[in-house]
Amino acid sequence: MQTGSVTTPFGRRPISLALMRRQQATAEIKAGKSADKWKVMRDTSAAMEPLGLQSNSLAVLDALLSFYPENELRQDAQLIVFPSNVQLSLRAHSMPGSTLRRHLASLVEAGLIVRKDSANGKRFARKDDAGDVESAFGFDLSPLLARAEELAALAQQVVAARAAFRKAKENLTICRRDVRKLITAAMEEGADGDWQAVEAIYIALIARLPRAPSIDDVMRILDEMEMLKQEILNRLEIQEKTENTSTNDAHIERHIQNSNTNFLNEIEPSSEKELGAKSSQMVRPTSEPLKAFPLGVVLKACPQVADYGPGGAIASWRDLMSAAVVVRSMLGISPSAYQDACEIMGPENAAATVACILERANMINSPGAYLRDLTRRTERGEFSLGPMIMALLKANGERGLKAG
Repeated sequence: MQTGSVTTPFGRRPISLALMRRQQATAEIKAGKSADKWKVMRDTSAAMEPLGLQSNSLAVLDALLSFYPENELRQDAQLIVFPSNVQLSLRAHSMPGSTLRRHLASLVEAGLIVRKDSANGKRFARKDDAGDVESAFGFDLSPLLARAEELAALAQQVVAARAAFRKAKENLTICRRDVRKLITAAMEEGADGDWQAVEAIYIALIARLPRAPSIDDVMRILDEMEMLKQEILNRLEIQEKTENTSTNDAHIERHIQNSNTNFLNEIEPSSEKELGAKSSQMVRPTSEPLKAFPLGVVLKACPQVADYGPGGAIASWRDLMSAAVVVRSMLGISPSAYQDACEIMGPENAAATVACILERANMINSPGAYLRDLTRRTERGEFSLGPMIMALLKANGERGLKAG
């Protein structure tokens, strides 16, 4: 194979260190190596984008390969083709000369071909007495053989990336459909909550998706859309549990009213010792825990949370719980962590706790882990919301205000 030593381009074209290294690399091709030129061409076409090539550059490369007589690029063969610009232009679909030269330069810059210029810049082959090519000047195709495995790997990466992109877009389409229909169902069936605000979040997410998104754009929107979907499901699940709890409480109350009034006397302990024993064995009630503080006290202790309420204000516990959902998402608290807090603390106290965390967000490294810790401590009876509220009231200058 005629790779020769490093040669500089003819005329004003400069040589770079990168070009020098590419020429040297062609001399290090493993002995006996070969590759199907059209497979290499297909791999190069698939890897067009990472190589920084345009479709016209590929058309020129295809034309150059057509001047190589064999299907196999071999290490021990003559890999220099020497067509004139006129011949090359015809095989490149009558490409204009200026365009042809520009794309030849792109192929050289991408390291797919190397110029082997003669003394006068002409392309030709010199043959021996037997008619075999002794030396040739033109375009060396050796880099294609040297980089055959690299080009194949690039092509596989591009194919895998396209498949991942297609899958991400399909997942986003499905998630968008789910969120849209869940919001519609909640609105039509009168589910509790500010569903117009949720819908506004959904619309804002869709608006952020570019007309021609990249896979990073799609994955980013998909992550947020999945969080929104989970948030909607959590809201609906919490509401369903609350309704079931209310139904159970009403059933128990009717049962007690319809039972023998002596039933309460039968289970009443006969001494203070028995009362203490029985109290320690009582199971935490499933109904919502009593609120330790009025809503006004919570809002004075945690004024920042009002900015996240419907319309920038909070007028009820329902508004506070709606704001807490937004704050939870903003602080990076997972839906499962907030749901656990609602189940253990009760929805109102969980919302108030999130409001307190918002006030101290600059001093808390991980709000999600902090909420989980408070939830566990509440379950063990080691945490009360009161001291936290009172500390924030003091910090906000509301001394002397006590729980009502």
